[in-house]
Amino acid sequence: MACSATSIRQIFQSPRQKRLVTHFGGHVQANFVVTDQHEPCSTGPKGLRIVATTPRPHRSGTGIRPTPCRLRTSTREGTPAGRLPEPVDIMPPFSLLSRYFGRQFLSWFCVLLTILLMIVLVIDTVELLRRAAGKPEVTVALVLRMALFKLPGVGQQMVPFVVLFSSMFTFWRFTRSNELVVARSAGVSVWQFMAPVLFSTFMIGVLKVTVVNPLSSTLLAEYNRMEDFHLKRHNSAFDVSHSGLWVRQGSDEDKYMIHADSVVPGSGELRRVMVFRFAEHDRYVSRLDSASARLVPGNWVITDGLLREPNRPERQVSQTTIPTELTLERIEENFAPPETISFWSLRQFITIMETTGFSAIRHRLYYQSLLSQPFLYCAMVLLAATFSLRQTRRGGALWMVSGGLLTGFSLFIATDVTLTLGISEAIPVALAAWAPAFISLLLGITALLYLEDG
Repeated sequence: MACSATSIRQIFQSPRQKRLVTHFGGHVQANFVVTDQHEPCSTGPKGLRIVATTPRPHRSGTGIRPTPCRLRTSTREGTPAGRLPEPVDIMPPFSLLSRYFGRQFLSWFCVLLTILLMIVLVIDTVELLRRAAGKPEVTVALVLRMALFKLPGVGQQMVPFVVLFSSMFTFWRFTRSNELVVARSAGVSVWQFMAPVLFSTFMIGVLKVTVVNPLSSTLLAEYNRMEDFHLKRHNSAFDVSHSGLWVRQGSDEDKYMIHADSVVPGSGELRRVMVFRFAEHDRYVSRLDSASARLVPGNWVITDGLLREPNRPERQVSQTTIPTELTLERIEENFAPPETISFWSLRQFITIMETTGFSAIRHRLYYQSLLSQPFLYCAMVLLAATFSLRQTRRGGALWMVSGGLLTGFSLFIATDVTLTLGISEAIPVALAAWAPAFISLLLGITALLYLEDG
């Protein structure tokens, strides 16, 4: 049976494979010969054999409508008729095609992230200008500086959604341009062309946790300090370190610095307390030492204290009260938020808080969630693939975008619910932090196995 010629775009491995890869970058076509059903043809380039199963043409009222053929490739010469040649590994790791897929995803990821960051910067600047109205000491330059300091922290929260939609758009473009069709006809499976995107996404998660997070936490801590001082006008501050708890309260005319070595968990009692009192212009007034102090509504109550004042002898004070607006809950809530602490310093800070006597549940949960983020981003890619790898007909793009939005919103709600349960200690911290990532991974893998492999 004679061979009939047709034009097929193909990708090859080693030196020959460069011709197929150039299809994606340079739109090169390679001409091959395809035989009728089950008949091999040996006229491929440099000994490449192509076996095609081509059904006979179907005649209809409008003429001949050929059906697509299914190709198999082999570099072994002399393959007998009727025997399928051995498959060729079309797409090894870090090949030119793999780099092409990964580069396209990273390009759209950077474009989408930049657009969203610019939008957030404009919105935050306008909001800070509104809050600064009526405060003449807050200048436009200070507002812009605060908005820039806040931007990396907001950007970290957007990364999962940027990964989701950049993956969807990348796969959708590959499908619309038939690049995925060509790759898959050459033997590239869905898992092979998704591997470079998954690898790039995982590395984005690692860099975000280990590099971006420490920078963002430093800038966010500075933003919170500027916001408290210029916009909220708070007069209280809290700090916890190896030396214990430090609390600052009062006004410019009468300020107190309270230090305690530890706090009795679940109560407002401080152990080994020192209270420093300052007048206007930070002029030292007195120091009060006591074995304990209690925080009651509206006051610090210090008993059996030793009072030291300049140019006066020490004297014993049976009880001293210091007015305050603080509560134990507010003290715990106003410690350094976990978002303002570097990933590399979180474990040490958690140890210090628990040693001091405060609960570190929020910080432990945040630390575990940071560890799970690279896997969560990979889950986003798998979920995006389920919506965008199919050939889209009319209205398909709208269905893809709607499905992506619904998926992202549902995952956001589920993550928020599990974190809330973790903070309330209704479920273990590790389960609350890792459940969204692994459940999303399992859903994405299951959906792809069902859609692509039956």
